[in-house]
Amino acid sequence: MDNGPQKKQVIIVATAGTTLINFAGPADVFTHANKVLSLSGSAMGYNVLIVAPTIDKKIICPTGIEIACQFCAMEIKTPIDTLIVAGNDFQALKNPEYDDFFNWLSSLNENNTRRIGSVCGGAFALARAGILNGRKATTHWDLSKRLKKDYPLIDVDSSAFHTTDGHIYTSGGVTSGIDLALALVEEDHGKDIAIQVARKLVFYLNRPGFQVQFANLLPVYESSNIASKLQNWFMENLHEPLDVVRIANHLNMSPRNFTRVFHKQTGVPPAKFIEKLRVEAARKYLEDSNMSIEGIAEKCGLGGLVSMRRTFLRHLMTTPSDYRRTFRTSHSTN
Repeated sequence: MDNGPQKKQVIIVATAGTTLINFAGPADVFTHANKVLSLSGSAMGYNVLIVAPTIDKKIICPTGIEIACQFCAMEIKTPIDTLIVAGNDFQALKNPEYDDFFNWLSSLNENNTRRIGSVCGGAFALARAGILNGRKATTHWDLSKRLKKDYPLIDVDSSAFHTTDGHIYTSGGVTSGIDLALALVEEDHGKDIAIQVARKLVFYLNRPGFQVQFANLLPVYESSNIASKLQNWFMENLHEPLDVVRIANHLNMSPRNFTRVFHKQTGVPPAKFIEKLRVEAARKYLEDSNMSIEGIAEKCGLGGLVSMRRTFLRHLMTTPSDYRRTFRTSHSTN
């Protein structure tokens, strides 16, 4: 495991059950950086090692692929420049076989590891080790609420592709690990090298947008929930005003009682829920149809273009036209 005099030791811990790209993506970024640096005449670069978190040194992926690693994390004795924990199937958090790994992870800090990072659910491993306490962090958009709930000392940013807080670096879902690795290469070797690596991988150096654009604004409620009972009626009447009085009358409830019940069962006020529902409906039209943005705004009750744009920026951090360019499907219809 000789790093060479100028190689930075990058250790990527691939957890069981993780998606291949969670650890293979960042590994490819660092190895491609080595090629780019070599072509530029530089002897600098990275010694990349993918390791297992358990002593059996095996990683079993959901695809059925079983990877036999050369080392487990606890065997790494050489100085670590960058450690990245990739993925997490949550079984590890309570599995005694991972206790040694979490003890080892808890021993890492800014004094013995220059950078500590995570990809996707790997943030939960860092959180269990206490590494994220009092820090800003991100994870897969679909796991952000769970991270906030399970570890309230963490300042969770569910919108970012990756975040930095001191020597701690976290990234969002799956391909966000590539975004993070490119940012680390840029930090080490400058923008020109990072751009060349991104081009080789046919990837953005700084990907436009935010994780929130991939997320559902509203959760799936149980059939007994008041939101589920109103869903079809809401969708049929999105183009019309939907104030509390009208909705309450539809349910034969008083406005005050309806508001109380709705907030209790959904966790949000009726007006906020309906606004999110309008955005969800509009984004589907933007993805799947050729309807004009003005027509979509009217059909979904989002007012005019200015109002729709403002609402999209608030919820999705992008404009309707930019959203359409990014997510429009190949089978869009009128």
